[in-house]
Amino acid sequence: MDGGNRFRETPVAGRGTPEDEWQAWLGDNAFSAIPLTECDRMIVVAPHPDDEVVGVGALVATAAAHGTPVVVVAVTDGAASHPGSPSLSPDALATARIAESNRATALLGVGEPLRLGLPDGEVDTHERELTARLVDVLTATCRPGERVWVLATWRGDGHPDHESTGRAAAESCSITGHRLVEYPVWMWHWARPTDAAVPWERMRVLTPAAEILARKRRAVDEFRTQILPLSEDARDAAILPPWVLARLLRTTEGVFW
Repeated sequence: MDGGNRFRETPVAGRGTPEDEWQAWLGDNAFSAIPLTECDRMIVVAPHPDDEVVGVGALVATAAAHGTPVVVVAVTDGAASHPGSPSLSPDALATARIAESNRATALLGVGEPLRLGLPDGEVDTHERELTARLVDVLTATCRPGERVWVLATWRGDGHPDHESTGRAAAESCSITGHRLVEYPVWMWHWARPTDAAVPWERMRVLTPAAEILARKRRAVDEFRTQILPLSEDARDAAILPPWVLARLLRTTEGVFW
C-alpha cells in the first residue's frame, strides 16, 4: 500500500503513530548527521504556509544562523485547509496564513517567502507549471558554482500537494543540477517504525541547539489557524492538533538525502 492510501486511511483524529513510539525507535537507531557545511545556499519549497516551519524549521534556522542564504518558496497560500468553514472564507484564510508564515519565517531568521499562488489542493494539476517556476527561481537566485540544496516535501509523504511539490522540485533539480533534499511531514503520522514504505537508509538528521528549537517552537505558535480550532464547529477543527505537533516538534529533524 502506498503512502497516499495509508494517509487517507489514517485520519488526523485517529492520532496516527504516537510520538513516544517514534521516540523509542529513533533512540535505538543512529542516523548520519545532515552535512550542513556542504550547503552554500538553501531553497525551501513549501506546499502550504507552515510546511517550511513544521518540516524543517530548525534546519532553516540553523542554516540562517550560520550565514547560509535561505529562500522559502510558498507554492500555495493555504486557502483550502478548512473547506466549508463557517468562520473564515478561503480568501480570509489565505490572508491569515500568509501573515502567519511571514511572522514565522522572520522568527527563523529568514525573509518573507516568495509566493507562487498556486491553488491549494490542486498542485497536481499545476505540476508542470510549478516545475518551470521553480527552475526560474533557481536560475534567478543561485550563483554558478554554489552548492545549492533544494528542500521540498517528500514525494511519498501521503498528502497530494506535498507529493506533487516534491516531484516538481525533483524535476527542477534534475534540470538545474542542484541537490534535492526531501523532508517528511505527514509520514510521521501514517507510517510506523521500520515501515518498508519509508526509505530509512536515506535519512539524515539534525540535532539542533536548544535556542534553535525554541525559535522553531515560537514560529510554530504563529500558525494559530492551524494549531487551534477556528471555532467549536467540526469544520473548524485544528489541522495540527497536539498529537501531530508532538511528532513535528521533537528534538531532532530528519530529511531524506
